Amino acid sequence: MSEEKFSKPLIYMLIGSAVILALSLGVRHAFGLYLVPMSHEFGWGHNVFSLAIAMQNLIWGTVQPITGAFADKYGSKIVVATGGVLYCLGLILMAMSSTGLLLNLSAGLILGLALSATSFPVLLSAVGRAAHPSKRSMAMGIASAAGSFGQFIMLPTTLLLLQNVGWKGALIVSAILIALLVPLAWTLKAPMYVESQASTQQKQNLTFRQILMIAKKHKPFWFLSLGFFVCGFQVVFIGIHLPGYLIDHGFNATTGTIFLALVGLFNIIGTYGAGWLGGKYSKPHLLMGLYGLRGIAIIAFLLFPLTTFSVYAFGIVMGLLWLSTVPLTNGIVANMFGVKYLTMLSGIVFFTHQIGSFLGGWLGGLNHDITGNYDAVWMISIALSLLGVLVHFFVNEKAVVHD
Repeated sequence: MSEEKFSKPLIYMLIGSAVILALSLGVRHAFGLYLVPMSHEFGWGHNVFSLAIAMQNLIWGTVQPITGAFADKYGSKIVVATGGVLYCLGLILMAMSSTGLLLNLSAGLILGLALSATSFPVLLSAVGRAAHPSKRSMAMGIASAAGSFGQFIMLPTTLLLLQNVGWKGALIVSAILIALLVPLAWTLKAPMYVESQASTQQKQNLTFRQILMIAKKHKPFWFLSLGFFVCGFQVVFIGIHLPGYLIDHGFNATTGTIFLALVGLFNIIGTYGAGWLGGKYSKPHLLMGLYGLRGIAIIAFLLFPLTTFSVYAFGIVMGLLWLSTVPLTNGIVANMFGVKYLTMLSGIVFFTHQIGSFLGGWLGGLNHDITGNYDAVWMISIALSLLGVLVHFFVNEKAVVHD
């Protein structure tokens, strides 16, 4: 049998998705750089900014299944274009925020809604629907890697903007870049790949309510969701608070920025590699390995003397493991339930990711304000790595057949 290749419409969709994710996630991953300058200007504790970002992640996750259902019914391009408008509005209002209430409205509510329409669940599901099953994991890995490239580019860019035009100017420039998401949304028009197997066709004919009931009763689906909770907690805690952690230990803002940029750079390799491996090996087993390696990396980072070398080495290792979970997790959902309602079902799994993100972001700031350090949350992150390994013992990616 000849190996399936990417169709031209899928290639165009991959390019569009890549740029959308690079912009959307690149700007979002730089939010941690605003914590110190905004907190200093307004005399906030770290908890104020942390709570707004935590709210962003919680709102993002809460509305993601609803946004996903809209994308499944009306198409991804309408959803992404709407999200792009909200994203611009949220960044402009964030630049005007001088109180915790305004920060929660802009960075929390509006940007949370925007991200639910312009990030992984919507874009990867669109790619997954258009790709041949044998290439689905790799296609998702390629799109995921693009988001990492955006992080690599936007972090040093944001630092330069902060240093030259201040945090307000940096947010306005970011809003101008995000406006490109609206025209780019019209690249998301590749047709859905239709499988011929009888069981798959049966799944495609299930109603919205039927597929929800099947998912509700499928325990591996919920173990997979619990594993994604771990991912959310760890990446948001480290992404938001690592720059502040380094400043507490005498490093400057540039060190934290380079750390996050290295995460973005090596995540390109990690996400593409995970997508490629996911097409050849068991995705649950790969996820077990990823979560276990994260725990080992965090332990090593805390035990070794804190130097510029150790910080950058940690960034490289975490980059390889950072969002490698995303194409694997979304690929498992597609294998379990097919692609017709993939955006909505991936959104449910992503909701648990964002509960973890909320707790990782908020507890990090709360822990710092109460104790002056992040020790307790580091310990929680290590314990959650073990949980991430254990729950994937109970996950399989076999198709769920409706009787």
